[in-house]
Amino acid sequence: MRYKKFKNANVEVSSMAVGTWGIGSAENYGNVDRNEGIEGIQAALQGGVNLIDTAPVYGNGASEKIVGEAIKGFDRSKLLISTKCGLVSNVSKPLGGAATGRDATYKNIMREARISMALLGIDYIDFYYIHWPDLATDPAETMSALNVLKKRGIIRYIGLSNHNEEQIQAFQEWGQIDVIQPPYSMVARRDTGLIKWCYERGIDCMTYGSLGAGILTGAVRKLPTFDNPKDIRNTFYDFYREPKFSKVMELLKIMDGIAEAHGKPVAQVAINWSTQQDFVGTALVGLANAEQAKENCSAFDWELTADEIALLNSTLDRLEIG
Repeated sequence: MRYKKFKNANVEVSSMAVGTWGIGSAENYGNVDRNEGIEGIQAALQGGVNLIDTAPVYGNGASEKIVGEAIKGFDRSKLLISTKCGLVSNVSKPLGGAATGRDATYKNIMREARISMALLGIDYIDFYYIHWPDLATDPAETMSALNVLKKRGIIRYIGLSNHNEEQIQAFQEWGQIDVIQPPYSMVARRDTGLIKWCYERGIDCMTYGSLGAGILTGAVRKLPTFDNPKDIRNTFYDFYREPKFSKVMELLKIMDGIAEAHGKPVAQVAINWSTQQDFVGTALVGLANAEQAKENCSAFDWELTADEIALLNSTLDRLEIG
């Protein structure tokens, strides 16, 4: 495993982290066996990963519970746990409140932090993110809550997920932002400028969607149909729709050649492409079982050459992907 030193947070983080949206949310990802998911998280930790990312809305608390169960028996002082607030699920809503919605008020953040710690079975959270912008709440109020939590030792580092540069600057007026969490992969490069802007200011990133909702594993080669209308491959991501799907299939041909030259799976090409970027702190990668975890960790047994990265980048530009 490779590690990177986060600047504002001043902590060593594995270049790959476990993303747990899929493990906790069958509605969005399809069925992932709970026990196999736990074994997968544990295998990743044994493979050198030291960061697990989750959120209350991933399965309405299910993901946080699974992470809590998975980390039992591990040295907590050597683990980094990342979770979020401000996108209210049933499990974290106040009585009589809406089932879902954005709420980054002082009162709600304090409530969500307590609930997340209880579900995770921990007494402090390492990275605590505002999940999505709450435009109805002043950043001063939100940061007041986060700063109080940090001062009390309930959280260690403050993060913003899915926020733009202007929003990040507004929060920085009231305290230090340590990390961001944007989507980023070969098929999602829109936030490259934002990530670099943050990196120059000591704000590191945890990129999500690192395998493009699975399309960068090479497992799907024909345009699929997902029966579940809530499947994120039908909604949140657009990689499985034309014209992008056909372009990604062209990209996969180049990735196939690189993978074959190294004797490695295609997914490892995608993981290395992201994590070898200086401005990427860590790449969140989902998993369904221990086998996938071990295979993903093995991506760090080798690296892409400069020529291979250049070939991939020129292909992305030519196909206008991401």
